Amino acid sequence: MNQTKANRAYSLLMFFAVSALCGVLTAGLAVPFVAMLGGVSKAGADSLDQLPAALEIPPQPEQSKILMADGSVLGTFYDQNRVYVPLSKISKNMQDAQVAIEDHRFFEHGAFDPLGTARAFVRNSAGSATQGGSTLTQQYVKQVLVNEAQLNDDEEGIAKAQEQTISRKVRELRYAIALEKRLGKDAKKQILERYLNIAYYGDGAYGVEAAARHFFNTSAAKLTIGQSAMLAGLVQNPNATNPRLNPSGALSRRNVVLNRMLDLEIITPEQHRQARAEQFDPKKIQPQPNGCMYSEFPMICDYVRRTLVSDKMPSFGKTPEERWNFLKRGGLTIQTLIDPRTQRAAEKAIHSVIKPTDPAISTSVIIQPKTGLIVAMAQSRNKMGDKPGQTYLNYNVEREFGDASGFQAGSTFKAFGVAAALEAGFTPDTRILAKREADFKDTVWKNCEGTFTLTSEYTVSNSVSGYDDERITMIQAAQGSVNTYFVPLAQQVGNCKVTRMAQRAGAKLANGKNMDTQASYPSFILGTAEVTPMSIAEAYATFANRGVHCNPLILKSVQNKAGKKFAIPPSKCTKVMEPDVADGVNYVLKHVMERPGTGARAAIDGGYPQAGKTGTTESNEAVWFAGYTPEMAGISMISIEKGTAYWKKRRQSLKNWMTPSGTLLEGSGSGDAGRIYKLAMAEALKGKPKTGFKQPSARILEGKKATVPDVSGMGYDQAKKTIEAAGFNTVTWRVPSRYSVGAFLGAYPRGEQKLGTTIYLQVSSGLPRPEPQPDPKPEPTRRTQQPTSRPTPESKPTPTAAPKPAPKPAPTTAAPAPKPAPKPAPKPAPTTAAPAPKPNEPTVVPTKPGNGKKP
Repeated sequence: MNQTKANRAYSLLMFFAVSALCGVLTAGLAVPFVAMLGGVSKAGADSLDQLPAALEIPPQPEQSKILMADGSVLGTFYDQNRVYVPLSKISKNMQDAQVAIEDHRFFEHGAFDPLGTARAFVRNSAGSATQGGSTLTQQYVKQVLVNEAQLNDDEEGIAKAQEQTISRKVRELRYAIALEKRLGKDAKKQILERYLNIAYYGDGAYGVEAAARHFFNTSAAKLTIGQSAMLAGLVQNPNATNPRLNPSGALSRRNVVLNRMLDLEIITPEQHRQARAEQFDPKKIQPQPNGCMYSEFPMICDYVRRTLVSDKMPSFGKTPEERWNFLKRGGLTIQTLIDPRTQRAAEKAIHSVIKPTDPAISTSVIIQPKTGLIVAMAQSRNKMGDKPGQTYLNYNVEREFGDASGFQAGSTFKAFGVAAALEAGFTPDTRILAKREADFKDTVWKNCEGTFTLTSEYTVSNSVSGYDDERITMIQAAQGSVNTYFVPLAQQVGNCKVTRMAQRAGAKLANGKNMDTQASYPSFILGTAEVTPMSIAEAYATFANRGVHCNPLILKSVQNKAGKKFAIPPSKCTKVMEPDVADGVNYVLKHVMERPGTGARAAIDGGYPQAGKTGTTESNEAVWFAGYTPEMAGISMISIEKGTAYWKKRRQSLKNWMTPSGTLLEGSGSGDAGRIYKLAMAEALKGKPKTGFKQPSARILEGKKATVPDVSGMGYDQAKKTIEAAGFNTVTWRVPSRYSVGAFLGAYPRGEQKLGTTIYLQVSSGLPRPEPQPDPKPEPTRRTQQPTSRPTPESKPTPTAAPKPAPKPAPTTAAPAPKPAPKPAPKPAPTTAAPAPKPNEPTVVPTKPGNGKKP
């Protein structure tokens, strides 16, 4: 009872106050009771003096959407689920229904309706339910004020915009009159359009377009009479009449609107009957996805979101909060080049090997080399969440954009060693003795601060057979992924050059640090650094693009509904190595895709020129394949999921591992990761030209020359370190001589040689000891006399005097292995170079050089 009296008192006061105020504002409107309200009028006039002449109306917040290459939606973001549409795209049914229930004389009166105010006063005073007398324009002003406060998280402002006070009505009316005056002759249509777009229709739907899609899976332009009446009725109390939670309440309110439309003769009795007969099924309500959780590809969606709110997007605002708000409210169309067809193919390929619930992680990334645009970015756990097989981590990118910790990339890093070596002057035919097992303790290395001696134990062996203890070329080493070739290569080139080549090409440590921090690790060229899969695809794309690195881009364009474009991270493409160096890398790596190369099984069918490299880490904990054509570059990777309970009591290896989902892995880059890569890349290359690689230049094929250091007077260890520091290989060559065993005799060849040439360090094996003669046997009777002794075994041959080296050795001819001469050298001087060695002679006995001891 007290509340009813209070409502009547408020209605009476508001009727007189607003009527008086209207006289102040319009100066021509005669309203009864003005004389009775001089004090109220003065209060209203004083309030007006403190208000701005016009309401600042910001653009209505709208949802933003991310599109893939084919125009399909990748993700949607909003503070308020709104899609602004012009009045021409809102059905006449909806317009009529909203006006009928809110302000049926809207097109007849001005911003203030004295008849409506009086009617509300009479009804409220008679004890009916409280009825507002505000015009549609005043209601729109109220919606603007409430909406602005909501967006600013201003609880006090929200309450003030809805408080039952005279000052609120004064403010609304002043703004309403000024607004209609400013909008001119089309004010009514513009206000109705704005009202229908700003109104809240409940269940998270702001504006009539979002409401039509949500509740009826249609557009505002196609709303029927019954649908329009339901939506129009929701505005009064959208929470109480929410069709999803209270369908009967929503239908009752709809019928109120239909009755009003019939009373006003907007619809016919037959239309009224048909509309009331329509049923509503809450099960048909459409979800309103917001964010990336419900995206088909949530990890890509989240990568786009993180990019948009990062410092890379100053066009969105100065702070992350400003950029985030702009994304949720700006009504933006964000275009990416993600190809959903390739993305689905990549995910399908991954899941054919690794399922989301397997205790392993698999990823695949494909990039356009010439632009850096990301075409696909897939992973085995492709759904966001906390359930088994779900994750919030993006395993392909650095921690800033995905929170993951990276993976060792294995022998894919040998490509950076190839590039650094070719740039330094080595050639694809540079030969190094690939030992079965090589110990690098006490060897000298070059990091980015200078030289250092490796004091710890470090032994390297090969996982591929057929190359042990052979002097092989760079091409052969790449084909077989020979560790004992590439570690010495990094030693000769300089580890700093290899790490910096990796960084220049685009490889990134997952922790964000500089690659120089890895230059003191001889194992770097074997891929022991924790890196991001995205960056390896990016780096291999640099080789495909002939030495031009393009930073990876997820954004193609961003614009709002008005067509205004916003600056995005530019396609920054920079030459990081000479084209012929990249051509040389491509020349070497294309042989990997040919038999007997380890990548042959991953080769794409269809005659595409292609290059690539397998990668397997220590103990087969991770396997990789990285490959490319001039049109596309990509990687695929599988790794055990470290730190999980599954692996604590198991051998942490993918080799011969049966996944819980039933796939047997062999633990190789080509056999496991390669089949994922092959399927994904085949899809990405559909319709792409079969562009060929450029042939390497003569400079790359012939390499650079340098002078072999003079090692006269040096001991073996010093000579070895000096020659290797100059960019040459060394092999110990034992030769018979009259000098004591182990004496260093000299080095050959000398003079100017190609970098990477094998220099033979001659070490005395001493003079051969004569074998003792056996005692003579008794002469047998009646037989021919036998010799009294066996012939003396032929002494081990020793080399002859050294011939002069060929003035211009052929580019592909390395120094031959030693061949003994028929007679021993009489008295070689300690520093006299041995003759040119010939291959495959038994007198060459290679030892483990560089251990600081006599060989």
